[in-house]
Amino acid sequence: MTSQTAQTTPYRDIDNTGGDRRRWLALPVLLTGAFLPVLDFNVVNVALPAIRQDLGASSSEVQFVISAYAATYAVFLITGGRLGDLYGRRRLFLSGIVGFTVASLICGMAWSPAMLVAGRILQGLTATAMAPQVLASIRVLFPAAEQEKALGLYGATFGLANICGQVLGGVLVSAQPFGLAWQAIFLINLPIGLVAFVGGLIFLADSRAPEAQKLDIGGVFLLSLSLGLLVYPLVEGREAGWPLPILAMLAALPLALFTFIRFEAHLLARGGSPLVALPLLRNRAFAIGLMMALVFYMLAAFYLTFAVYLQNGLQQSPLAAGLATLPFAIGFFVASLASSQLMRWLGVRALTLGFGLQVIGFGLAMLFVGTVLSPVLEIGLACAGLGFGIVMPSVIRAVIGAIEPRHAGLASGIMISTFQIGSALGVAIIGGVFYGAVGVGQDAEAYAHAFRLALGCNVALLALGAVLSLCLPARRAG
Repeated sequence: MTSQTAQTTPYRDIDNTGGDRRRWLALPVLLTGAFLPVLDFNVVNVALPAIRQDLGASSSEVQFVISAYAATYAVFLITGGRLGDLYGRRRLFLSGIVGFTVASLICGMAWSPAMLVAGRILQGLTATAMAPQVLASIRVLFPAAEQEKALGLYGATFGLANICGQVLGGVLVSAQPFGLAWQAIFLINLPIGLVAFVGGLIFLADSRAPEAQKLDIGGVFLLSLSLGLLVYPLVEGREAGWPLPILAMLAALPLALFTFIRFEAHLLARGGSPLVALPLLRNRAFAIGLMMALVFYMLAAFYLTFAVYLQNGLQQSPLAAGLATLPFAIGFFVASLASSQLMRWLGVRALTLGFGLQVIGFGLAMLFVGTVLSPVLEIGLACAGLGFGIVMPSVIRAVIGAIEPRHAGLASGIMISTFQIGSALGVAIIGGVFYGAVGVGQDAEAYAHAFRLALGCNVALLALGAVLSLCLPARRAG
């Protein structure tokens, strides 16, 4: 540890292994910061039909409940990490916990779709203050010998949050505790946030980077503008009948992207610290990895369309809809635990296996939507979940291996942001296809046809991901 690092990492309880004495007590607190953003992305899907009915929301407003959260999280994720480096990871983590809890209260009290979307944007923004500090703090708190175990628990947290999100959403909306319906899925974060905040005050020691990079405010603004010019028209355009202002926003998108790229290049040439390090994109494996991440996480539309199909099309309860996703979620959780070993055996070809399993699984589900062969549908979802669980933890590990170690943190942040951009685009594009196919025919067959079409879009994108994975240089993961 350098003297500069020691000055900015005020640990008082360091043992002879080089780690913080309270690190295993701090770990559950940190993992809560990784758990909540994933939980809140998933828990809302099952509640969307209830939200739409109670608030009188349109289909585009329902899509914004998901895509606004994902887009905000994507744009500000790297900035949140840099704020932690600058001002202290404990401070940012605790601020993020408080902000996320307050935003959840706003969502739970929302009386209109606009207020709910605003609360979701605030949730996404505060999650970016909280989530990036988790991995960075684990790296500092734990000695090298214990990091693999801590990081394994960190990875398993995502699978657990995925399962809890689907089931908990169904349980809360169906049980309606204290007379609350969909509001309960947000208000449940209040006690969790309170416990995490108190635990953070007691157990977390602070740390910050010895040479933290300055914030790229211009890059954040231009990327936010570009993403807004893309996501908003894709969600709102279909329902609004593609008016001239919507088309003008799409027409302005290339200029906004070009301005963003030029600004980042100019900042880098001046010796600054751009939000996106453009030279990384010259690395073929990294560029392919970003494309894989984008098409892979457009699968987020599956959660939206499946929940709406089950509840509106088949008239199932929110609890039944949540339980119906269990084969996928359990497959995801099991495969994520085995993904490290698969990467050791197969190298980057584990990604091809994961994409292939998803194509087979969702292909089976697509063929048997609307039939009585529900076991086949469940088998298909379990197979797709296994594939998802292989790809999700492996894609970063596979691609970052091609990046110089000094750029690994930034490259990881860019890829995770790309996941969230893919999520926002998936909900906007494939969700639009789904609602467009349902049209005015609000019967079971219309919803089955729309869901089948949405699954077909996902299968095509996952097949593209499999092809892209074959373009990666064959190597085994260390």
